Amino acid sequence: MSVEITPYKSEWKDEFRQIAGFLRQVLGNLALRIDHIGSTAVPGLDAKDVIDIQVTVTALDEAVMNALTAAGFTHRADVSGDHLPPGWDEDEAGWRKWLFKPPPGWREVNLHVRIEGAPNQRYPLLFRDYLRAHPQTAQAYASLKHQLAAHIPDRHTYSDVKDPAVDLIYLAAEEWAAQSGWQLPPADA
Repeated sequence: MSVEITPYKSEWKDEFRQIAGFLRQVLGNLALRIDHIGSTAVPGLDAKDVIDIQVTVTALDEAVMNALTAAGFTHRADVSGDHLPPGWDEDEAGWRKWLFKPPPGWREVNLHVRIEGAPNQRYPLLFRDYLRAHPQTAQAYASLKHQLAAHIPDRHTYSDVKDPAVDLIYLAAEEWAAQSGWQLPPADA
């Protein structure tokens, strides 16, 4: 499947809110927070037309799995974690996650379920907030995504090539977080 980068759509924010409301009903207190992450969460940033959502939980456990699958979400068993960024120790436990696809007939969504306090729970929120605060970096990132999409024929290779660039931005975001006092913002839903 090829990668198509589209201009920013203001309706992405509303689509997130609708899906997050449904997830809140499905998960109740199992979801500690529900956040809009990824490029569609950054105003003005071109992106794949896929809403990325992070659900933060206390554990990747049967209750969470059962609630999501009963609601029609499909667990992607082939994805068990996020890539390990440079400088992190080899403990992959902090990078474990579950990835779900939406029920049939829904718009395209990547539902990431991560554990509260894990480094991979913090990573996409800091990345998102850094791009929101640094529009020139966001535009350079959009340019990179357009170039990759034009030259790389499939989503898996696209993601593999994009990950190191995302890590470069994340490392700058860590410095920004330390200088600015950034902390996890309130949940989006």
